[in-house]
Amino acid sequence: MPVDRQLAVLLVRAPEGSLERWTLPWAPAPGTGTSLDELAADVARRAVPIAPGWLEQVGAFADDRRHPGDVALSVGFVGAVPAGTRSSLGEDAAWFPVAELPALAPRHQAIVAAALEAVRHRLDLAPIAFRLLPSSFTLSDLQRVYEILLGRRLHKASFRRALQAASLVQPTGEWRSEGRGRPAQLFRFAPRRRGRRRRGVRFDLLG
Repeated sequence: MPVDRQLAVLLVRAPEGSLERWTLPWAPAPGTGTSLDELAADVARRAVPIAPGWLEQVGAFADDRRHPGDVALSVGFVGAVPAGTRSSLGEDAAWFPVAELPALAPRHQAIVAAALEAVRHRLDLAPIAFRLLPSSFTLSDLQRVYEILLGRRLHKASFRRALQAASLVQPTGEWRSEGRGRPAQLFRFAPRRRGRRRRGVRFDLLG
């Protein structure tokens, strides 16, 4: 989730007596008949009131880095929810900007790093940016999210040309007032079908 021009990570309070005060949301390995994808979706459902628009595995971690549950193997997932999403866990959870994370168990630190890398590597293959926005948004909103995900500024005209080439958005017919300037047009995610794959914005077109 974007917070103050940064990606934010949802953390939950650790049990009394833990070495760290916060952990990633996690659950023990599933029993027979439950897949890892189903378990990840269940963990997400308990943490936030809406299902992540994008949820994907980022890797398996079986090393000597400590996990708060002292498990031998961890499988990390990353999901995306819109800005402003509150946790279902109330005061037992909080969003932290990635540059201001509290101390985490070493295994969880590695999972966060892998999740950030996965997000940035898959921007051109999955509609991740759109899952961090409400259903209608301005093009400036969308550009800010891409800048947060990439960690760099984008040229406005180049970004909009690349977005137009990707054929990913359609105007809603509505406008939003933004102070003294002209109202901003609202758009929605509506990709044109080009085979079976959905692509993101081609960042090689922004050079």
